[in-house]
Amino acid sequence: MREFRVDIPEAELDDLRDRLRRTRWPEPATVDGWTQGVPLDYARDLARYWADDYDWRRCEAELNGYPQFTTGLDGGGDDTLEIHFLHVRSPHEDALPLILTHGWPGSVIEYLGLIDALTKPDDPADAFHVVVPSLPGYGFSGKPRVSGWGIERIATAWAQLMDRLGYDRYGAQGGDWGSMITAALASGIPEAVAGIHLTMPLAEAPPQEERRPLTRDEQKALRDMKSFMLLGTGYSAEQSTRPQTLGYGLTDSPMGQASWIIEKFWDWTDCAGRPDNAIPRDRLLDNVMLYWLGATGASSARLYWESYRKPRMDVVEVPTGITVFPAEMNRLPRHWLERRFLDIRSFTKPVAGGHFAALEQPETLVDEIRAFFRLVR
Repeated sequence: MREFRVDIPEAELDDLRDRLRRTRWPEPATVDGWTQGVPLDYARDLARYWADDYDWRRCEAELNGYPQFTTGLDGGGDDTLEIHFLHVRSPHEDALPLILTHGWPGSVIEYLGLIDALTKPDDPADAFHVVVPSLPGYGFSGKPRVSGWGIERIATAWAQLMDRLGYDRYGAQGGDWGSMITAALASGIPEAVAGIHLTMPLAEAPPQEERRPLTRDEQKALRDMKSFMLLGTGYSAEQSTRPQTLGYGLTDSPMGQASWIIEKFWDWTDCAGRPDNAIPRDRLLDNVMLYWLGATGASSARLYWESYRKPRMDVVEVPTGITVFPAEMNRLPRHWLERRFLDIRSFTKPVAGGHFAALEQPETLVDEIRAFFRLVR
């Protein structure tokens, strides 16, 4: 286990700014708004801000303000990857260890605003020792060189990581891919997992003959999900079938990478039409930078090739807390989820927020995490 510090050479930042200023722009969309993707005027303004006003050193200092490490994990396979993670221990020694897992197009940046609240609460009974790893092929983690790094293998690697840190009982939390990995961790090593908290739990639909009538809210949630599957999943089709082809453009063009990501922050947040309404522009770019600096356009997309088409839905028996934010893309009925998650201890629906809960509604998410884990400590 090695200490890690972010220190990006200035030449890389100069290259980024030069590329931004030389962006070759397409023509505007033929309709107003975001329905064809990121509008040209928004993209141009973002590029100007990124090149002239954005300060990566601020984000770098914020990351370096927390203990960071790398360690080699194999996830039960033959090859080992260097995994980057933050490990922030609470001053309260009896705090519950908690591993937080991001998804795509997120990063460890999502959780920076939660760490202090989780490790240093007013009530010591709510304290956590926090572990925040970067997924394989994301951020400052190593990139898989062979296939096989899917959900279950990552979950096994997370179990190895927590064991290496000396934690034999811990909680886990996640959304997006982090939700799937957290569920796989719980089903794979239930004796070590005190409980899991999810913001995007997934489960198979029950057979038609077992489906009970849906409430009006549940019917709307399924309509929204069908609309998302029809209009909003082009990115996943590409990433799950041709991640290598996609990677050339994302790795070569900063605005290509930024647009690919920030469109999702428009579509998946509770933002009233503009992602900056939900998440500050600097934070949006902080997250994009973790893709650009490591040239992870292909390696991050490859997780879809590994796990998207036939995700496993193993039964989870450990205590589970679920928070369903109103702008989340997948909001399944509770009784569907109960077929997979057999011990749901809490199921709540905040009034605001979307897919990127840790960035959009950090105080609400902290409260939800605390409330659930009070039940299982």
